[in-house]
Amino acid sequence: MNTTNLNILVLYYSRHGATRKMAELIAQGIESVPGCDARLRTVPAISPISEATAPDIPESGAPYAELSDLCECAGLALGSPTRFGNMASAMKYFWDSTASEWLSGVLTGKPACVFTSTGSLHGGQESTLLSMMLPLMHHGMLLMGIPYGEADLMTTSSGGSPYGATHWSGLDGKHAISEESRRLTIALGKRLAETAIRLNSAS
Repeated sequence: MNTTNLNILVLYYSRHGATRKMAELIAQGIESVPGCDARLRTVPAISPISEATAPDIPESGAPYAELSDLCECAGLALGSPTRFGNMASAMKYFWDSTASEWLSGVLTGKPACVFTSTGSLHGGQESTLLSMMLPLMHHGMLLMGIPYGEADLMTTSSGGSPYGATHWSGLDGKHAISEESRRLTIALGKRLAETAIRLNSAS
């Protein structure tokens, strides 16, 4: 990672791997913009057993997010699978721990976007995207979606939304990301990075 580049945080939770694949596509879009680096981070699962703890290092995928990642980023892409039309509890648990960052305003004025995957085609994609926007709005972030200037948004049948990138993963999480969804997800990451560059140039 080039330390002179802007750091764009891609924070996600993934159970079966579909949201993780989307996070990697978002990162690809971010890193297609000169001057931007993607920092992939995840959050640990929530256990119904109160004594259970997650290992310090995940078995696979990105490292766990730390609150310092929020302070250090110039922009944020937030992703979660759908849980009854809402973000996963693991992701909400992370945001519930950010009161100090909210009070100090470390995310205020930074650009953000959201993405999700669902097991069923109409499994609450848009409501999940909206649920993830709520803490970001409280943190004062500048939210962006996917404009209809992206032609794939008019033709996709398996994912993609003006509110953010989406993917229909199937009940087993193994449906491949469609070409339209892939392009839309990369485009969202690119748009986030370009916006971060403009905002930092203006400050």
